[in-house]
Amino acid sequence: MVDGVVNPAGERSGASGSGGRRGRASTSQFGALGLNLADPRVEASVLGLLETVEVELRASVSSADPFVTEAARHLLEAGGKRFRPLLVALGAQFGDPTGAQVVPAAVVMELTHLATLYHDDVMDEAAVRRGAPSANSRWTNSVAILVGDYLFARAADIAADLGPEAVRLQARTFARLVHGQIAETVGPRADDDPVTHYLNVIADKTGSLIATSARFGGMFGGAPAEHVEALAGYGETIGVAFQLSDDLLDIASESVQSGKTPGTDLREGVPTLPVLYARAADDSDASSVRLREILATGPLTDDALHAEALGLLRESPALKRARETVRSYAEDARARLAPLPEGPSRHALESLCDYIADRTS
Repeated sequence: MVDGVVNPAGERSGASGSGGRRGRASTSQFGALGLNLADPRVEASVLGLLETVEVELRASVSSADPFVTEAARHLLEAGGKRFRPLLVALGAQFGDPTGAQVVPAAVVMELTHLATLYHDDVMDEAAVRRGAPSANSRWTNSVAILVGDYLFARAADIAADLGPEAVRLQARTFARLVHGQIAETVGPRADDDPVTHYLNVIADKTGSLIATSARFGGMFGGAPAEHVEALAGYGETIGVAFQLSDDLLDIASESVQSGKTPGTDLREGVPTLPVLYARAADDSDASSVRLREILATGPLTDDALHAEALGLLRESPALKRARETVRSYAEDARARLAPLPEGPSRHALESLCDYIADRTS
């Protein structure tokens, strides 16, 4: 799931601020996302919203039990770029961003996202999240699962104050998240196309929550219905594009640009888009044949095989095809903004499309 400076479905990034505690929102967050807020008024509005969201997030996870408060704040204080609250704040610019329900809507989205991270780390047996020990490694799997449940409950409680439609949308979004996780866990069935299955998983696990974030911004900012629908469509598509671009960075980056060591997915046997394209290819050249042979062995824990596969993938037609897929999603996201009025808020959303299209080229 997109967060940190990495991906929506398994990101790891360093903590920010003193002692890992997140400080005031700043334009550096926007730079990490490739977001261009050229208008000072829009920038001030978005920054103000995000700062208020940060305060409310900390308050919303507080409990009468100090241990629950500590565990629930664990990932919150480890950092992250708050991509979902950002989409709420940007969506609200097409109405009234000072609306009383905009900040609570952003809090609901981020709490829902944070809850999934606690559960994801248990499923992935992750030891680190955002540069800090994961909740399951610091405490236990049971504690991490229960804290995730607690955050979901807090999100639902706040959503109830936003009205029945907000509760319904949050519940349906949560259902899609779970559906996507189940589909990923089970894997494609015999008659499923692996690439289509993978794209559907990303849409459910990542795109759905980002879509609802953008929708909530428009809804609770009082934007016209047509604009709300455009924002939701943009949110889902840009979310998928961002996740796919992280897949590519994991292979193509020579640095830790993706927030994790290059080739991590390959080493762990995670079948990301370039790998799926390489497996399905029928190219008969020696490099493509050799790449398919290596990928067929499963997780590449052997350093020599891992390095060979990474080198072959970087020069493969599969990576080029994956880049074209990312660009097509970014352009689709841009097209979905067409119903929105021209201006700095729309241009800011378009800048994300440019960034995603360019970051993996």
